[in-house]
Amino acid sequence: MSSQQNSTQSRLTTSAMPDINNQQVSQSTGGATNSNDADNFTSNGSEPGQIFSSSSGGQMGEEKEEKVASLPANVLAETDHTLSPVNFSNIEVNIKNVALLNLNPGIVILVSITLMILGLAIDNAWIGFMAALVTLAVSLRIILPNWSKIWVQLVPETWRAIVVSCLGLIAGSVGLLMLSGANQAPDSRNIHINWEAIGAVGEVVGALGQILIAIIAVYVAWRQYVISKELTIQQNRITQQQTIDAYFQGVSDLALSDEGLLEDWPQERAIAEGRTAAILSSVDSEGKAKIIRFLSQSKLLTPLQRDRHLGRPIFDGDGGYAEDRVHGVRVIYLGVMLAGADLAGTDLRWTELSEANLVRANLKNCDLVKANLSRTILYEANLTGADLMGTRLFYGKAETASPRNRTDPPNYKTGEFTGAVIENADMTNVQRLSDAQRYYCCAWGGSKTRATIPGGCEEIPNKLGR
Repeated sequence: MSSQQNSTQSRLTTSAMPDINNQQVSQSTGGATNSNDADNFTSNGSEPGQIFSSSSGGQMGEEKEEKVASLPANVLAETDHTLSPVNFSNIEVNIKNVALLNLNPGIVILVSITLMILGLAIDNAWIGFMAALVTLAVSLRIILPNWSKIWVQLVPETWRAIVVSCLGLIAGSVGLLMLSGANQAPDSRNIHINWEAIGAVGEVVGALGQILIAIIAVYVAWRQYVISKELTIQQNRITQQQTIDAYFQGVSDLALSDEGLLEDWPQERAIAEGRTAAILSSVDSEGKAKIIRFLSQSKLLTPLQRDRHLGRPIFDGDGGYAEDRVHGVRVIYLGVMLAGADLAGTDLRWTELSEANLVRANLKNCDLVKANLSRTILYEANLTGADLMGTRLFYGKAETASPRNRTDPPNYKTGEFTGAVIENADMTNVQRLSDAQRYYCCAWGGSKTRATIPGGCEEIPNKLGR
């Protein structure tokens, strides 16, 4: 009796063990069913998505229910939670959708074209027709959303209206040709298509298309040239600015002592002038203007009062260096560095250009407000449209001032020999010319300069005599 009970108990234990093992496997895999259970459910004809379903063998179902019922309560609770129904149909549908989304449209188009060619080869109209429809549908599905991007990238904004106008011209010409009397039979309002005329129009359109392609090619080449030129100019500007910055630092280190005081020995001044002459000949007009402004604001172009023994500059008592127009020495003397220079349209406000040689210099539309041009040689210089408000052309009064010469020293009280040489200078349409400036220019500019001064020089004598 006891042996029979033990055998029965052992059978129940061994029959319950697979369910517990299945339960543990389902817990470790997130509730998924093993392959044996899936095979059993399929062979029993149960619906997918349900683990506990009715089978064809009722006795097997009852035995399984008895085995499950004999398990402890905590195991049953975990079993109910773990063996919950799973909807496999949704998983299959999602997998199909992902597979469809991952299809390459290019592959679909190539396959459709291949099928269309195959249909034409075997003389099967249905295969060719369906493949052509698929090719057309997929191609339109790709092109239509991106058509605006293609239009913007391929056709420049300035050419879009022209392209549309050409299409309108072609369409309008074809329409008028089809609607004209040449396409109508006598005493009939029906329209007959003149294919010969349409063929001629097609040839014209083809020729126009080739011309348009050639024009677009020329335009693209021209745009590439313009872009390359702009990049080159920009790179040259960057290189020039770096050169000018290095010049500023070099001149500052050369002229200043360790304490920050101006200390320019004769050889140092000569080196500074050599550097200035070299860089002024290698930069453009804007670069020249930057250098002149820097040297003017740093007082390196101003004649400074010097100690007669050591030649060092003397302080003026107000925190700066004293000026001496008669006997002063400049750190950098421009001399002929700017002769014939192109400074048109540059900013030269408050610059020190006294005693500089600007023979045949181009100062057109230049801003010379408060600039010092006393004793400057402006022979045949172009001052057209320059702003001369407050520009110093001489010292003293205009009636007593006179241009510089090679022999006589300047008199800064009376103005004799302190003025600029403006003979044959072009002063057409100069801006904000004062009465004193106009008197001096008319008196010492000569007949050619007098003819260009705004307001005329009828009442002012020609002291130059030529």
